[in-house]
Amino acid sequence: MTGLLPFYRRGASPLHATRACVGALWASALTAATLLLYQPLVLLALLLAILGAAAGAGVGRLVARSLRTALIVALPIVVVNVLVSRQGLTVFARVGDMGPFGQGHLTVEAAVYGAVIALKLTLLILISTLAGLAVDPDELLRVWRRLSFRSALTASLATRMLPVLAADTRRLSEAQRTRPDGAPSGARGRVALLGAVVGGSLDRAMDVAATLELRGFATARRAPRLWRPWSRHDIAFAASAAAILGLAVLGRLAGAASFSAYPALHMPVGAGTLALCAALIGAVLLPFGDRRGIDL
Repeated sequence: MTGLLPFYRRGASPLHATRACVGALWASALTAATLLLYQPLVLLALLLAILGAAAGAGVGRLVARSLRTALIVALPIVVVNVLVSRQGLTVFARVGDMGPFGQGHLTVEAAVYGAVIALKLTLLILISTLAGLAVDPDELLRVWRRLSFRSALTASLATRMLPVLAADTRRLSEAQRTRPDGAPSGARGRVALLGAVVGGSLDRAMDVAATLELRGFATARRAPRLWRPWSRHDIAFAASAAAILGLAVLGRLAGAASFSAYPALHMPVGAGTLALCAALIGAVLLPFGDRRGIDL
């Protein structure tokens, strides 16, 4: 079960050796670059870089599995955009009256724009999966603990309860299947399983709240600041995050990643676009090249 879920696992990689706040900053820079850029070739370069980063972090198989899940979500986006968008000029099919959607003029521009949005969504899913697998959530919450102890505690408990709820769901589902009359089928069975999981989670929440109250968590003070010198991996990933964000902003402002879908496709590919793709791939992957002491 845990192999199917993107929970953090310790590993021997430069990203795992980086402090959690820097790893989260690096993932945030990738997210910002994904949101800023629309040029399909540049987004494909980011996709290649993220898959390479996942392989460098030792979680390539799990991230590739989330890629298959993302495609299930991405494909309907393309289909819906082709059906509802009427702004393109290049019609490749006419399907007549489509009721509330109007005349069925399907355009190439709508298909391409839908594919770009689907690709951006896929990248966001992959970045979230990679960060969830390689950035230590406990260390990240310890950083936030200095800002708000109660918020950090709430987030920590919620994170810890997700695997517990997944295990409860599996056990209850197995218990349903072992009943003499079999498990309830269809929506009835799902509602019964959901009710049991929610009821159990509420009981567990009351127990946890009572335990925390007895241990005096309500009177806790701000945690003392613990200084830890920056490692070479921290510096490398912080520099990588700055480079990724800077390249994304520069590519957007300089026109190297220019793209417009409507009313006609405008997607120039020149030396600047190719240079931006190469620079983004290098900025993402270079921190994984320093593995001194990692494999020990």
